[in-house]
Amino acid sequence: MANLLEVLKERGFIEQTTHEEELKKYLETEQATCYIGFDPTASSLHVGSLVPIMSLAHMQRHGHRPIALIGGGTGLVGDPSGKTEMRKLLTPERVEKNARALKKQLSNFLDFSGGKAVMLNNAEWLTQLEYIPFLRDVGRHFSVNRMIRAESYKMRLESEEGLNFIEFNYMLLQAYDFLKLFESHACKLQMGGSDQWGNIVAGVELVRRVHQQTVFGITFPLITTSSGAKMGKTAEGAVWLDPQRTSPYEYYQYWINTDDRDVARFMALFTFLPVKEVKKLGELKGSDLNAAKIILAFEATLIAHGEKEAVKAYRAAENMFGGRYVPKKFMPSSTFHSLELGQAEADIKETVPHSVIDENQFKTGIPAFKLYHKVGLASSGSAARRLIEQGGAYVNGRRIDAHDYILTDHDIVDMEITLRAGKKRYHKIKIIKSNP
Repeated sequence: MANLLEVLKERGFIEQTTHEEELKKYLETEQATCYIGFDPTASSLHVGSLVPIMSLAHMQRHGHRPIALIGGGTGLVGDPSGKTEMRKLLTPERVEKNARALKKQLSNFLDFSGGKAVMLNNAEWLTQLEYIPFLRDVGRHFSVNRMIRAESYKMRLESEEGLNFIEFNYMLLQAYDFLKLFESHACKLQMGGSDQWGNIVAGVELVRRVHQQTVFGITFPLITTSSGAKMGKTAEGAVWLDPQRTSPYEYYQYWINTDDRDVARFMALFTFLPVKEVKKLGELKGSDLNAAKIILAFEATLIAHGEKEAVKAYRAAENMFGGRYVPKKFMPSSTFHSLELGQAEADIKETVPHSVIDENQFKTGIPAFKLYHKVGLASSGSAARRLIEQGGAYVNGRRIDAHDYILTDHDIVDMEITLRAGKKRYHKIKIIKSNP
């Protein structure tokens, strides 16, 4: 099996590491224990949390043991990383309720049975700390000069509100988490987002100073779409992992709407499909790339919500927008193919909304705006004109931009004309020959 560090690099997970050669050897020769901290300020994780979640899943699949650490104790303080204002402080009751919800979501990605993965709450040890012993045993290892240079504090220090003393302690508390997990669970690897680099390095240094042992850190890059948007953000809001907040169908649709430029990258990050198959996606374009998006959406939904919900989401999308033929040559390892969800191409054509029109009508010509209205792709003739003028109307995949465009028999391809409105709404015109 390939070294996990190389796998994570190849799939796009790694931004920075500490002690890279030693870390690589550790992952090759030992059953590693690693952890990632999860903020319990909400009852659901979202798509923006998928990179750390998937990294833990890869750890487990390579025979290592992941720890999901709920920041119940640090949540009572608030992490200043990447924030310009102080976070709201949580009650212990709210943290506990949120933690239960998060474990349920993480269980779709990780197997917690038999100690294969562990969920812990740092409130167990942080709330028991005594201030003077903590300063003496832990605080003495930290240089204030180095702390204030950390990226996690810079934004708050430069903000109007500033950085308060409670938040200033956050780095010490997170470093103490690493020390505690090293002592109690032999955990030697902490992973997190790029904004956590300073906190992770602080933990690595604390373990070295207290135990003269080398432990490791990995940070992930901030994942954005090719358009520059943050992962998991839509016009409607966040895309949650909780099916009560974002339904599996909406989740599926989020991935279907992936920018063409992001398909291969997201397939590597957010599915477990082989990288050698993912790399071939760079050769695809047009309808082939859209077929690949179905695989991406299905696999991502399968992982987050299970096979039943993934199938339901696929079927619902198929009924709504018409089916699409997905050849088995696209990502042959996908569960999509093993479930035989892909229909024969002839059957797919029947699922697309369609109308039948006599060939003779196209010899004289039909105004496009009238046809769009007639088949239901626009609510009125004027709405159809606007759709065309705004560039949202396509005939056989070709955009039309003249409101007076006339469809003729020159637009007929294999006795069909395919109309599209926007990205997702299709209608097939089936042409019949007139009786002689």
